[in-house]
Amino acid sequence: MQDFAGALQRVRRHAGLSYRQLAERAHYSHPHLIRATSGKHLPTWDVTAAYLRGCGVPADLMPVWRRRWEQASRDPRDIVGLLESAESLQDLGAAVAALARPRSLRALEQETGIPRTTIQAWFQGTRRAGPDRLDKLVRSLGATPEERSAVARAAHRLSAGRAGPAQERGGSGPERAGPRPERAGPGPERPRAEPGRLSSGRPRPARAA
Repeated sequence: MQDFAGALQRVRRHAGLSYRQLAERAHYSHPHLIRATSGKHLPTWDVTAAYLRGCGVPADLMPVWRRRWEQASRDPRDIVGLLESAESLQDLGAAVAALARPRSLRALEQETGIPRTTIQAWFQGTRRAGPDRLDKLVRSLGATPEERSAVARAAHRLSAGRAGPAQERGGSGPERAGPRPERAGPGPERPRAEPGRLSSGRPRPARAA
């Protein structure tokens, strides 16, 4: 952020403008513009774009500044550190979401062709991303080679250490039931007594008349 703030200050000085003069062109108060170049907080893109246009930066250079602003919104060392220490899909999703800032889900969907609901599920850690699709997303975010490698390693590590979607969501899935005990079959059929005989085979006693 400090490097980005310094770049903004150099643009203003090159344009030969004071903060008050720039405020009239950018339509933001001069204290607001001073804070934007303090290096303590990253200004929003709207403020940054107004600042640059007020300094006379041509439109064809705005995409370059937009990429610089996006890079300033994150510290690559922090992202890699998050990925190296990720212990769950939620941790992985949080790190990739940090890479995605400040893009919206709609913008990511348009850039990658991946549905925003799918991307959101990846960020929240409720769904596992396939390696190719995850790398496609990460590349579209302008990730550095170090960040891409860290994402791939974290995804592989988590994939190898988890068994199923229920565990991915942090829950303990239903235990696998063991083999059911066989039901006892019907016992040996008892012989039926013939008419006039007991089950033991002896003749029944005659009834008294």
